[in-house]
Amino acid sequence: MKNIFVFQTKIGPVAIEDNGTEITYVNVVSEDQSFEMNETSLLKNAAMQLNEYLEGKRNSFDLPLNPKGTEFQKKVWAALCDIPYGETRSYKQIAECVGNSKACRAVGMANNKNPIMIFIPCHRVVGSDGSLTGYAGGLDMKEKLLSLEKGNMF
Repeated sequence: MKNIFVFQTKIGPVAIEDNGTEITYVNVVSEDQSFEMNETSLLKNAAMQLNEYLEGKRNSFDLPLNPKGTEFQKKVWAALCDIPYGETRSYKQIAECVGNSKACRAVGMANNKNPIMIFIPCHRVVGSDGSLTGYAGGLDMKEKLLSLEKGNMF
């Protein structure tokens, strides 16, 4: 069973979806999108943790996540979850973490397909020169999230 609810946050409306036991999707949505909504205790908990993160009161999440993707994508997303709060890694560093130093583009594509933004912190991946590169939520959002983390080091 799929449950979805849209919560208002500092970064705009965020849709969070669960399958009854795990978070499967998180993304910023537009005000005019409509969803058949069903708020669950897991979704409420996820929204609370997201809001705490955005307020600088939380630097990690304690939620069951189940992103849908290929085995390679899941390896990349697991590596992203190992990037400490307030730090960044390059696409090359993530490629090396998943065992293929030449897979920088594939890591970028896996980031692009990340269905659980922020909780799986693809915003912490930058170019090898430290430059901000693509982000599904837009580069402005990526910069805000990184600035938030740099300013709220625990």
